[in-house]
Amino acid sequence: MKNVVISGSGLFTPSETVSNEELVASYNLYVDQFNAEHAQAISRGEVAALEHSSCEFIEKASGIKSRHVLYKEGILDPAIMRPVFARRSEEQLPEMVEMALSAAREAMTQANKTAADIDLIICAASNMQRPYPALSIELQQQLGCRGYAFDMNVACSSATFAISNAVNAIRGGTAKVVLVVNPEFASPQVNYSSRDSHFIFGDVCTATIIEAEQSCNSDNAWRINGMRLKTEFSNNIRCDMGYTEHCLPADPLVPFFKQQGRKVFKELLPIVADVILDEMAAQQLAPEQLKRLWLHQANINMNIFAAKKILGRDPLPEEAPLVLDTYANTASAGSVIAFHKYKQGLQAGDHAILCSFGAGYSVGCLVLQKC
Repeated sequence: MKNVVISGSGLFTPSETVSNEELVASYNLYVDQFNAEHAQAISRGEVAALEHSSCEFIEKASGIKSRHVLYKEGILDPAIMRPVFARRSEEQLPEMVEMALSAAREAMTQANKTAADIDLIICAASNMQRPYPALSIELQQQLGCRGYAFDMNVACSSATFAISNAVNAIRGGTAKVVLVVNPEFASPQVNYSSRDSHFIFGDVCTATIIEAEQSCNSDNAWRINGMRLKTEFSNNIRCDMGYTEHCLPADPLVPFFKQQGRKVFKELLPIVADVILDEMAAQQLAPEQLKRLWLHQANINMNIFAAKKILGRDPLPEEAPLVLDTYANTASAGSVIAFHKYKQGLQAGDHAILCSFGAGYSVGCLVLQKC
């Protein structure tokens, strides 16, 4: 079987940031205005009073301290509470393609690849700005790549599932070098008027180059020794926005992500641990052989739980690096950000796990080895 590697990675990080302190101040002002406006209905028990948020609550619940966003305007205005930006014309690049271009070019440089080398592009993200034409095909045109391209979505597991598709395409002979991009323009999906979720998502884009090991000329490649994917249906993480919405009665909450966090923690984490441990067993890999765990960056408590289950002990910070403190939850891109920023300093032969998990439920696990 043909050996396949991740030969390069790239990262686009928006310049604007929103701190917890800024979010909390904005949200609490909104709460005060709401409670004052509905004071009589609240006193009669007809409307529930809203509760203040706090930086302590956010950090304890998630580990998040800040996040990057493409558009900060409007997010912190209690009268707006959403990113404000103009609709781009058909002649302009959508934000997700613009983000992907930047991340892709860094990954291509790192892998020593040009547009002429790439014959498949997969754009994989938790949401797409449009159904068609595919964003990946527009990216293909902008880069000047040949071959073919397609978009795909497995929520927060989109990146690992896309890398697995890339591996299969290379082994099946339908592609030689694959560019996978994960443009997560997630801030518009946040309900900034909800205490439970106003802090969760940030914007970012990651990219990886996948190719046969024999064609690789990168000095920091990682061989993909094992892959394990699993899905199991659950309603506990949902986004219901779709093209049929204009035919239905308006629901102001439909565009937003929603989840039942306690149920997700209780139900999804055992699935994650089983998938990782089963693939480690298939690869005859013991926990003490792992040098890195690049895990999905959604919640610090979930990551510590998963890492402890895999290693049989509390992980050291360098063993399971976190980026969600400054990036927040970036959906499918999170584990790849951790990989991109913390893949250096390891020796040839070292083993690692790249794993994502999220809505579906979905879990994607890759067993990697430093070339």
